[in-house]
Amino acid sequence: MTLKEVRDILDAEVFVGHDQLDMEVKTAFGADLMSDVLAFAKAGSLLLTGLTNPQIVRTSDVLDIAAIIIVRGKKPLPETITLAEELRIPLLGTKYILFETAGRLYANGIVGCVERVAEKRDFS
Repeated sequence: MTLKEVRDILDAEVFVGHDQLDMEVKTAFGADLMSDVLAFAKAGSLLLTGLTNPQIVRTSDVLDIAAIIIVRGKKPLPETITLAEELRIPLLGTKYILFETAGRLYANGIVGCVERVAEKRDFS
């Protein structure tokens, strides 16, 4: 699915990345804790989050996240937009809550980048 299709499914506003809407995406990960994103998200995925600060862009850059979708009708901070432009990470926003956003994407073929977490994890 392309980012343009994602935009249409979510009735999303594009804050950054109008020129990258042909990008293909297949997976997504949703979280507001960037430590969870660092632990579980995979390169090339969409990041669904309710956070609006520059840390979402920095975390996405480290993990090579395809694009960020800000949920719940929130708007990114100006410094978040500036950083996303500098790093060329598409940044979109939707009025849907995280659950509905994930559901709409899943119903249209986007799958989670992690199906489930192993029962025992070594965090040392």
